[in-house]
Amino acid sequence: MEKGSRYDPGVPAVAVTGASGFIGSNLTAQLSARGCDVRTVRRPFDRPDLIETLRGCDVVVHLAGVVAAARDEEYFEANVTATRLVAEATCAAGARLVHISSLAAAGPASPDAPRVEDDPPAPMTAYGRSKLAGERAIKDVSGLRWTILRPGVVYGPRDRAVLALFRMARAGMLPLVGRETAAYTMIHVADAVRAIEAAVDRADASGETMFVGHPEPVTARALVEGVRDAAGGSAAIVSVPRPVLWIAALAGEAIGTLRGKPAVINRRRYAELNAAGFVCRVDRLRDRLGVVAGIGLRDGLAQTAAWYRSQGWL
Repeated sequence: MEKGSRYDPGVPAVAVTGASGFIGSNLTAQLSARGCDVRTVRRPFDRPDLIETLRGCDVVVHLAGVVAAARDEEYFEANVTATRLVAEATCAAGARLVHISSLAAAGPASPDAPRVEDDPPAPMTAYGRSKLAGERAIKDVSGLRWTILRPGVVYGPRDRAVLALFRMARAGMLPLVGRETAAYTMIHVADAVRAIEAAVDRADASGETMFVGHPEPVTARALVEGVRDAAGGSAAIVSVPRPVLWIAALAGEAIGTLRGKPAVINRRRYAELNAAGFVCRVDRLRDRLGVVAGIGLRDGLAQTAAWYRSQGWL
């Protein structure tokens, strides 16, 4: 655990798990800029040490988790067992929990019928099921004050997932995989951080579950075209037939099992890419936390590309 300095007694003391990750590093930089007492919590989590670490905190933001794994058990160890431990320690420390879940916990939905928070969840992958089980573990901790945020696809500076697409674009070819008409709720990391900050500041949001994303869904084709343009506009976009994608997924699954590391394409990714989309409404985010994502895809990708170049990543 590392502890920052408390500059303003009116600003909350916030502990962050997963602080070194993509979203976590952006969040801690913003919280520190506000003068918060920011405590970074590293894994592995041990209950007595964790309670001591969290003592005196107002809010715990739980970002740590696993988004890609070779075995289903790894998702549940990281996203359920560890989440339950963090939730129990947060409660014991008398703090409030802001848990960062995922739209995957709710399941797929098309842009014609976007999900709302009260819809029955129907996750389609082990990752989504583990995130939903993590949410339920939090709700089972008696006396805990919690807010659950379910972001869609988060991208922006420090993100290595979208970086792969930019590097493909620079190499001259971008694959268009899955359904061209599939759509996704996306959000620039700066807007995602604003949503988390609002949840940190709003104790009256306890007991709420909210989707987090830009109001306008993004199709698969719009995403690759946006990356192409942000990278310079010369890459060819090549559609990948589903049978080819399925063969690649099977091969990736086998390689991932042998290496003990998830492949870029596997059966989970194949299922997600062939869904009608992952789209949700974000009215509750606006109504409860007063947050409306303001960075559109084109501007967000341009900012992301500029950051990659400034860091020598692209």
